[in-house]
Amino acid sequence: MELLRLNDADNVAVALRDLKKGETVRLGSMEITLLEDVPGGHKVAVSDIAERANVVKYGFPIGQATKAIRGGEWVHTHNTHTNLAGTLSYQYAPGYQERNAQTPSERSKDTFWGYRREDGRVGIRNEIWIVPTVSCVNRVAELIAREAREALKDRLGLDGVFEFKHPYGCSQMGEDQLRTQQILADLIQHPNAAGVLVLGLGCENSNVGEIKKVLGDYNEERVKFLVAQEVEDELAAGVEIVRKLADYAERFQREKCPVSELTIGLKCGGSDGFSGITANPLVGAFSDRLTAAGGATVLTEVPEMFGAETLLMNRAVNEEVFAKTVRLVNDFKDYYASYKQPIYENPSPGNKKGGITTLEDKSLGCTQKGGTSEVVDVLDYAGRVMCRGLNLLAAPGNDMVAATALAAAGCQMVLFTTGRGTPLGTCVPTVKVSTNSGLYQRKSHWIDFDAGVLLNGTSMEDLADDFWKYVLRVASGEATKAENLGFRDIAIFKNGVTL
Repeated sequence: MELLRLNDADNVAVALRDLKKGETVRLGSMEITLLEDVPGGHKVAVSDIAERANVVKYGFPIGQATKAIRGGEWVHTHNTHTNLAGTLSYQYAPGYQERNAQTPSERSKDTFWGYRREDGRVGIRNEIWIVPTVSCVNRVAELIAREAREALKDRLGLDGVFEFKHPYGCSQMGEDQLRTQQILADLIQHPNAAGVLVLGLGCENSNVGEIKKVLGDYNEERVKFLVAQEVEDELAAGVEIVRKLADYAERFQREKCPVSELTIGLKCGGSDGFSGITANPLVGAFSDRLTAAGGATVLTEVPEMFGAETLLMNRAVNEEVFAKTVRLVNDFKDYYASYKQPIYENPSPGNKKGGITTLEDKSLGCTQKGGTSEVVDVLDYAGRVMCRGLNLLAAPGNDMVAATALAAAGCQMVLFTTGRGTPLGTCVPTVKVSTNSGLYQRKSHWIDFDAGVLLNGTSMEDLADDFWKYVLRVASGEATKAENLGFRDIAIFKNGVTL
C-alpha cells in the first residue's frame, strides 16, 4: 500500500513512502498517477480541488487551496493555507460517543509496582530532588547533586539524586513570579520525589519564605530548605541534608498499586505526517484504557488544539467543562493577539518537512493523543490534577515548557510522540514513541517504543496491548532512554517584564 486515505470524506491521502512523478498507485478502486514527486508522509490530492476549496484530511478541513490542485499533485504549503483566524464563539453541542476502550473490569485489576507515600499518593520513582528557588544557585545545586550521588551510590533504596535548574526566581513581577513559585511548589510536592531539598540564595524575589507560602502544608522529614547566604559552606550543608533525605527515602519500598493511581501526561514534539496515523492514535488508545480503568491523563499544548478544539469541546463531561475549554482556547488566542502574532504561526520547519502543512493539519493529529474519552476537567497553568479521566492543561506547545507543566500537574510519566526525533527528557520519566520505524531504527538511543509498525500491518489492538504492558513496566521501574542518558530538564512559562 502506497497511499492511505484516513476518512472517506478526504480529498487527500498520505504517501506511505516517497512517490515519484509518473508513478501510478492504487487507492482502493482508484488509480492515481503522480503528477510530481511526493515525499513520504506528505499529502497527495486524490481528486481535483478547486481554488479556495477546503483541503480535507481526517474528515475535517485542514485549510484551503490557494490555487487549483489536480488529482495526483502534491498538497502542501505551496498550495494550501490555513483557515484559522481569531477568537471564536462556540455552542455547547455534546457529541460524545461511547468509546471503544476496554471496560473498567478488564483493566482496572491491572497493577504496577510503585511507591506509596505517607499522604497516600503514589510515585513511580524514589528519587531525591534539589529544586533551586533562583537561577543564582543553579550551579550550587548541580555540585550538591554530583557530590551526593557519589556519596550515596551504594544506597540500594534510592533511584537517584537530581537537580532541576531554571533561569528564573528573581527580577520577575506579578503573574510571572507567581507562576515560577507555583511550578516549583508543584514539583516539590511531586510523588516521584521521596525527598526534596529546596535551595535558595537568600535575597531573591522567590525566596524560601515566599515558596513556603505557596507550598502550604508539607512533611518536614520529606522537604528541607537551605539558604546559601546563611551558611558558611553551602555545598557541605547541602550534601548533609541530602544524606538525611536519603535516610527518609529508604523507608519506602515498591508495592503493588492499581493502575487507577497513574496520572500520565500526553505530549508530542517534532511531529510528522504519520503522527496522526500511528503514534498519536496509539497514545490515545492508551489514554482511553487508563481512564476507563480509573486513572487520569492530561493533554496540553493548547495552540496545537486550534482547528480541532470543537472535537474536545463536544466531549466535555458537562457545560461547565465546555465553558472552561472555550476559555482555555480563546485565552491562548488572546495571548497571541496581545503580541500581535498570528495564531497559526505553526507548524515548525521540521513539521513541514515531515508532511504537516497547516496548524489544523497538526492539531487534528495532535489531539488524537486524548483518545475518545470525555473531558472531565480543564486545568490552569501550574494547576494540579483533581479529577480522574482526561484533563486538559493550559500550556504552550514548547516541548520543555509543556512537559514541565505536565509533571507539575502531577503526572508521574510523560508519553511523548515524535516523528522527527528528540532526546528530550523532563523531571519525570519521558517515554518517546516514534511515528515511523525509520526514526526508531536510526535513533534507538532516543526512542523507547515504535508505533511505525502500524504502517506495516500490526493491528492497533495488538500494539496497544504491548504499549500498555510497556508503560506499566516503566511505572514499575524500567528506565526510559532519556533517563539512561541523564536528560532531565525543566522550563517555566514566562510572559512579562524582567527587571
